[in-house]
Amino acid sequence: MSETGTGATDPAPDPGLFGPRSVTWQLHSDPVMWIAGIRALYLQALHPRAVRGVTQNSDFRRDAWGRLRRTAGFVGTISYGTTEAAERAGARVRAIHRRLTATDPATGERYGVDETGLLLWVHCAEVDSYLQVVRRSGIPLGDALADRYVSEHREGARLVGLDPDQVPATTAELAEYFAQVRPELACGPEAREIDDFLRRPPVPALLVPARGLLWRRVAALAYASLPPYAHELYGRPAPDPETVTHRLTATGNLLRLIPARVRWQLPPKHILRAMARLGPDTRPAPYTLQDGTAILDGPGRAQRGDGGDSTRWRTPG
Repeated sequence: MSETGTGATDPAPDPGLFGPRSVTWQLHSDPVMWIAGIRALYLQALHPRAVRGVTQNSDFRRDAWGRLRRTAGFVGTISYGTTEAAERAGARVRAIHRRLTATDPATGERYGVDETGLLLWVHCAEVDSYLQVVRRSGIPLGDALADRYVSEHREGARLVGLDPDQVPATTAELAEYFAQVRPELACGPEAREIDDFLRRPPVPALLVPARGLLWRRVAALAYASLPPYAHELYGRPAPDPETVTHRLTATGNLLRLIPARVRWQLPPKHILRAMARLGPDTRPAPYTLQDGTAILDGPGRAQRGDGGDSTRWRTPG
């Protein structure tokens, strides 16, 4: 902080929900997060009630790319934006969800897409996908820091309308959740539709060669990284896990050769703006996580709340 000419003290820059000393700040800067995001879509589509909320309430077929960009923008905002920006983004999501319903075609039941169970499934599928892909791509993340990452994201769960105390806080709790929800999963027609899109997304004619050369390989790798039960539901043979991990590591190392300031243009400069706000020493560096010394309790609501060491979540106000 610095003294102004009037004798007042300039406020410290806002670190946002997580802050530079969080695991989230480090991991979400890595380019394999795009692969993780596609994996999350594959996994989320296997919950029939949840996926209907997407297919029945959006122009996903015509504006799938726009939806993916908006999702990436939301993740970038809550990861690197100011606390105010993150809260606004969360409020928008909650407001949209409150207005939307979906219908079970078998029973005619109409239900809200903001049901706790559906929001929890989407949240857990995302967190698990981010964590699994990052760890298998060569980032040396130990178990303690993996647990901390899961715990930090209860703050993100709060933003979309969940009670953080009812959200998994460790990798063990996350695994237990998936074991409990497994009987509810199925590969219905909506999941097939998402699968078809992810394998062959519509693109302009000039980009068809690039789709075949690049996108299909990325999507195939994201699909390959799914858990065995997901491969079973989709009906395609599960690949050898060691082979998938090798491919993820090789792909991650290749993507990391792209200069960070080029990669960080998407989502729209969230990381670069955060560094401009907080200083160059807040530059994310995922590989510093290997011994845990770079991750200390510091600013950010995920540290001030139960994502760090305190015992209570605080309601924003």
